[in-house]
Order: sequence, then C-alpha cells, then structure tokens
Amino acid sequence: MKKKRKSKNTSSRSPTVRSTEAVSWLCSPSAWNIMIGDGYMPLSQCPEVRMCVNVYAELISSMTLHLMQNTAAGDVRVRNELAKKLDISPHPLMTRKTWMYNIVWTMMLAGEGNQVTYPVYTPDGFLDRLEPLKPSRVAFQETTDGYIIRYGDKSFRPDEVLHFVINPDPERPWIGTGFKAVLRDVVKGLRQAGVTKQKLMESPAPSIIIKVDGLTEEFASAEGRKKLRATYLDSSENGEPWFIPAEAFDVTTVKPLTLNDLAIKSNMEIDKRTVAGIFGIPPFLVGVGEFNTDEYNNFVSSCIMPKAQAIQQELTRKLLISPDWYWRFNPRSLYSYALSDVIAAGQAMVERAAMTRNEWRDWVGMGPREDMEDVIVLENYLPVDRLGDQKKLTGGETDG
Repeated sequence: MKKKRKSKNTSSRSPTVRSTEAVSWLCSPSAWNIMIGDGYMPLSQCPEVRMCVNVYAELISSMTLHLMQNTAAGDVRVRNELAKKLDISPHPLMTRKTWMYNIVWTMMLAGEGNQVTYPVYTPDGFLDRLEPLKPSRVAFQETTDGYIIRYGDKSFRPDEVLHFVINPDPERPWIGTGFKAVLRDVVKGLRQAGVTKQKLMESPAPSIIIKVDGLTEEFASAEGRKKLRATYLDSSENGEPWFIPAEAFDVTTVKPLTLNDLAIKSNMEIDKRTVAGIFGIPPFLVGVGEFNTDEYNNFVSSCIMPKAQAIQQELTRKLLISPDWYWRFNPRSLYSYALSDVIAAGQAMVERAAMTRNEWRDWVGMGPREDMEDVIVLENYLPVDRLGDQKKLTGGETDG
C-alpha cells in the first residue's frame, strides 16, 4: 500500500489561520493592556484640567479690550472702528468673548502652548477679521533665522500671523510647550481614581450578610435558599418585622467598601490641588476647599493678567502701526468686590475731585445723570471752579 505524499502547500497550520489568529489577538483586551499599558487619555479629557483651563478662558474672555493711546497728559482710550472690531466683532461668526475663549483654550490645552490666528484684510488694507487656525493642522518648522508656521499646504512667516505662546521652550523661546509634561503623572492618578470609584458604584458590596446553618437541607440548593428567604426574610408589607429561628440564623449588618476605606478621596483631593497648583489656580475653583476673596483677587492679578498681557502684547506688535497706540485688557470687572467697598472707594475719589459722581455711579452699575457731571470736592461738595468762594476763605458773612 502506497503512502500518500504530503502536499508541499499542506502544513499543520495554514498561513490564513495564523493571520486570523494574529488579528484576533491584536484586537483582544489582553493585547491592548500589554501594548498600551494603562491606556492613553489626552489632557483635554481630564475633568480637572478642563476646569482649570476653563477658569482662565472664562475670565480672560470676559475682560473688555481697550485701544489706548499715549499722550502727554496720560493714557486715554481710543474709540474708533479698529477698537470696535477687536472688542465687539473680531470674527463674523463669533463674538469677542467666544473668539478670545478659543484663543486661551487652544493656547493652554489644544495647541499645547501655542495658538495661531491669521489676520484677514480687505483690498483697501483695513482689518476684516481675525481667523483662528485649527491647532491640529498647525506645525512649526525651525529655520536658520527663526521659524515658519505651516498650515496644511500653506506657509506663513511669524509677522504674517498672530502667534500666542505660553510656557516658552528654553531652546526655542518663540514656541510654547504647554502643560503636557508636568501634568502627565497627575492626570494618570486622577483617571485611575475615577475608574476605581466607578467600579465601586457599579458593583457595591451587600449591606446585609446572613449566616445560615449549613447542615439544613434547604441551604444545599438555590431553590432551597430562595424558599428560606421567602419563608423567613421576605415580608408581605413594608415595615413588618422578620421572625427567624435564633438557632439557625445570624444576621449581621456590614458597611460596604467606600472611597474612604481605600483613601481614594484624600488622594483625589491631593491630585486636584496639584493640578490647580500647576495652573496657579486656587483649589476652591476646582472643588477643593472654601472660597477666599483675597486668594481669588491675588490669582487674578498674578496669574490671569500675565497671560492676558502676553495676548495684548502680541495684538499690539502685530496689528498696530502707530507707536502711541496699544491694546489693554480691563481687569477691574474680574476682581471680587463687596458693594460697600466700591461705594466707599468711589466716595473717597469724589471727595478728592478725582472723579465725577457719574463715574462713581458707573462703578455700581447705575446710569448717568446730568446734574452729576460736575467735579465736586470737600464736605460742602462745591464745584472745583468755586473752591475760592467758601466763606471761611473770603472773610465770613459778606455778601457776594
């Protein structure tokens, strides 16, 4: 009897099977855990990071943007079409708040320290709109004398666009670095704490454990246990007591495993404070601790305004030609004031002839009045041009 020869293309495991098994393994959860580790989550998906960036974006975009001019008597506000363009309608599809919010959000988070805006001009040379570029399509290429900005198939010189930067790179100071490196480990801890909390909520421990005599015949099967529960534990009406044999049952109330048992709550608070500290934000703005007015006002002056200054300086050097003009944010509306403090400060300014009563009314949100335009001074509230008419200065009770 002749033996059949094994075909050359025949093998114990065909290539097709190996390919299918390989693809199946690559798609399996075990392969994902091995190759990816604990998974990847961008900073934009971390709630605490989003809260911190949102604080900056909301506050900076809430400030009005003033066009100012240097004069011999001091800086004055300029009100023209250019000032209106930036402070009211920098883009036909967005308000100034939305436009500025996008700049801050992209610069701090989506653009990893960089945001690029392209100014579009009319044929007459007037500013038409300021177009924010998509951060996913922006790339920076270093050159011998600086760098160029690539956007898709287009290239721009630095003086052709507005390039807002945060946390400059020491090797390339014109490129921002953002917060990605310093936040990586903290975000990892927050994400793991969130996963653990979710698992505990989805699979909580039972609140009651009942010890039953294992020698009873009913306890040997699932049907028997259901019968025992129906006989002794289930009540026909809510609130009725249970009657169980003392020699067969022992009921114990237990406390389910909580976040405090695993010290997750304290660790989450520490991580939240760390994230807030990296961004320079008071912890109470991310849900940890209580509000403090002095701490908040210091945050506005020491953290919000430096980042706002970087934006206004870039707008000044790229959009203005006159050396006497510059852009300035108005931070007064951001500070936390009590109404009594505003009234007291306004009163002191009015009594020292530093402001009119209408300006004082504007501080507290009230409209102007025609009879409050004069600058008054002292306890008599005299107009400035009549200070010399006081009786104590003219000699007493003389007429005129």
